[in-house]
Amino acid sequence: MHGTGSLNRLPMKADSPEYLAKKAFFDKVLTIYGRNAVMEALEDKAVSVHKLHLSKSNKDATVLEQMKSLAKKRKIEVKYHDKQSLSRISKNAKQDQGVALDLVLEHFGDEESFKQVHKSYRIVALDGVTNPQNLGMIIRSCAAGNIDAILLPTKGAAQISPLVIKASAGTLFKMPIIKTTNLKKTLASFKKEGAEVYTLSSHAKSNYKEQHYNSKTIFVLGNESEGVSREIEALSTQSIAIPMQRGVESLNVAVTASLLAFL
Repeated sequence: MHGTGSLNRLPMKADSPEYLAKKAFFDKVLTIYGRNAVMEALEDKAVSVHKLHLSKSNKDATVLEQMKSLAKKRKIEVKYHDKQSLSRISKNAKQDQGVALDLVLEHFGDEESFKQVHKSYRIVALDGVTNPQNLGMIIRSCAAGNIDAILLPTKGAAQISPLVIKASAGTLFKMPIIKTTNLKKTLASFKKEGAEVYTLSSHAKSNYKEQHYNSKTIFVLGNESEGVSREIEALSTQSIAIPMQRGVESLNVAVTASLLAFL
């Protein structure tokens, strides 16, 4: 008989509210490593910290005592690990220097949670931006300007790191960032709900300043050398250009983000 397997299948158990709440919390957790980066974050009271991780094999050092003292003052849990366990947390055994810190980025989220709060928006989406310094400067410009969120792929692009935090000059902790595992799928979802997706090209005929934008607008910035990928270009509502003088053909991606942020 056909279809008997489906009759015997047990219904899928729904995730409990406790599990979903825990998952939502850890989706906002970013782990940084390295003694300087960890010390700077602990000293900044504006940075929300979940947990300090230390290697049991660390030799006595003044900076480690200072970290523990700051953690105690801020009532931050300190956890000790063997070297191997710490490297699994830091994901960088060669550079973690025996320390890691879990930061809570309150403005990190996913597409659905963002849509629940914002019925109109301007988003900057990043397609293959790999330079951490560029990412940090983009975050800073978007935080200062009229951008509601940055759409950041979790693969094939620069990720939040101590370098990015430094380049963003602390604005990372103020800027909503939407994480996506599939940029094409996420952009298509936004587009389905009425968003217009713009890519930038020096060959486009439409001046970015003269374009009429609707209440749901997404600007896609591409890789530093290759620009926007073809599959994302195919999703584009329209291509727009930033007019340039003296034969200059392109701008740094972070500079482009600044111009769009202050439209």
